Amino acid sequence: MQQIVWVWNYMKGRRAVFLGGLFITIFTAAMRVINPMLGQRIIDEVIIPQNSSPLIKLLIIMMIVQLVRLGLNYLQIIMMEIASTDVMTRIRRDMYETVQWQDFRFLGLFPTGNLMTRMTQDLDRLRHTVAWVSYQFIGMIALFAATFIFYLFINWQLALCLVAVTPFILFISRRFVKTLRPRFMMLREKLTDLGNAVKENIDGNRVVKAFAREEHEKEKVEKQNADFRDISCENALIVAKYQPWLETASQLLMVIMLVVGGFFLIKEWMTPGEYMAFSSLTWALSMPMWMLGPLLADLERYTSAGQMIREVVESPKGISDIAGAVELTQKPLGKIEFRDIKLSIKDNVILEDINFTIEAGSTVGILGSTGAGKTSIINLLARFYEPDYGAVLLDGEDIRRYTLSSLRRHIGLAMQDVFLFSDSAKGNISYGRPDLDDETIRKRAVQSDADSFINEMSDGYDTLVGERGVGISGGQRQRIALARALATEPSILVLDDTTSSVDSETEQFIQKQLENLDFPCTKIIIAQRISSFRKADMILVMDKGRIIERGNHSELLAQKGFYHNIWTLQHNSGIEALSAEGR
Repeated sequence: MQQIVWVWNYMKGRRAVFLGGLFITIFTAAMRVINPMLGQRIIDEVIIPQNSSPLIKLLIIMMIVQLVRLGLNYLQIIMMEIASTDVMTRIRRDMYETVQWQDFRFLGLFPTGNLMTRMTQDLDRLRHTVAWVSYQFIGMIALFAATFIFYLFINWQLALCLVAVTPFILFISRRFVKTLRPRFMMLREKLTDLGNAVKENIDGNRVVKAFAREEHEKEKVEKQNADFRDISCENALIVAKYQPWLETASQLLMVIMLVVGGFFLIKEWMTPGEYMAFSSLTWALSMPMWMLGPLLADLERYTSAGQMIREVVESPKGISDIAGAVELTQKPLGKIEFRDIKLSIKDNVILEDINFTIEAGSTVGILGSTGAGKTSIINLLARFYEPDYGAVLLDGEDIRRYTLSSLRRHIGLAMQDVFLFSDSAKGNISYGRPDLDDETIRKRAVQSDADSFINEMSDGYDTLVGERGVGISGGQRQRIALARALATEPSILVLDDTTSSVDSETEQFIQKQLENLDFPCTKIIIAQRISSFRKADMILVMDKGRIIERGNHSELLAQKGFYHNIWTLQHNSGIEALSAEGR
């Protein structure tokens, strides 16, 4: 019932179309008894008394009834398709919006393959239920009821004999649904596992090939595929187990009709026309009973699919605009302050006791071992996560005071996990500002040292770089990502290991370009190489979620601590490399 109410709420604006389609379904189902009724008159009033005068009129009426019913049935199909497609579109829109506004915790709970299955196959099951199962189910009930009422008017004793098997049908159907419901939920979970395995294999195709693990991945997907097949076959066997009982019960109607109906005809308790009407409509009682199994199976598939969809649509938003949030209309100066920040994810403490201030227009470097919490600081700044307690301030105001979209428009991110869309190089650079002119796009590409290799590509800036930047090197992807961040001319520019895949000469060129940007901004540079932020106004050294050292390059070297050790290691490595080149 909850699923029905939930879908009904999404039908706003199309409810009249849907109800109209169901009304036509009921009306056309009831019309099926008209022709047997007219057939009864032909036998009793035309054939037996050999009176042909009303024959033509009755035949014309029968033809008109049939044509009207077929026309209404066609209209009903169109109306149900319109309603179901509209519902599917609205739910998919809400699912997509929900995913877009969720934080990273949500994406950790719902892998990409899982979400894709819910937004495609589960929604298609929903559309199938609204467009076909609903009108079939209502139509079968209406046909059964209309036929039974018609039977009662002709011969109520025979009508009661025919429906005597109904309680047996209902008992079997209840057992059928109770057995099948958990099985379909299990099948749905296996389908999700299969989708995740395939999606992961495709995304990690390069790694699979690099380690020659094709056979291993093939076996892994095959296992998921086999599990899905086995559950599907088991469900099919359950349906096959119950379906013969439903069919047998429906076929009993023919036996009852022949035996009891024949006895009534011999006793002249009913006319030949009435017997013919009963006989010609026996299918109208047996078909709903026979169709009950497949329809219930479809409804159970819808129940499991609907539950999966609702888990996404109705999941609470992780991070959203607070009540009274305002648009950040003026470009901020870029002063950043972290006050008493603590962040934990799944009971694991990621950041603790984080306090620092970045002056507007300054450059800050962040250094630390893997897992020290460097990227988590950026995630808090962009509100990808919310701290357990503490606050992040921008120009003295809590960033939660501003709407998410307006805040993020003033933060340019070039992250270590580079993602490029299946678009041209120009389209990827101007992603944050689609109205950007070609001259500015080229300027940002020059600043990120991407202009040189883009011009060498087949179509220059119009060259398609492919999904995730397939077809270009890791360093080239990073430079396009940096140009994309620069193109928005942000108040805060964040470079998270952005030059890790470029050579030293390119890195030095990019650093010089960043020192002389034509717009003011605060720069936060996260890197493993100290050379990337050696000239920074302040450097934060992190370890295990805490800031253990802070100061500029000279001050940190003087402390003879963690930073000094890393600098010594990298500096000596650089000298040894130069010596090796000289030799």
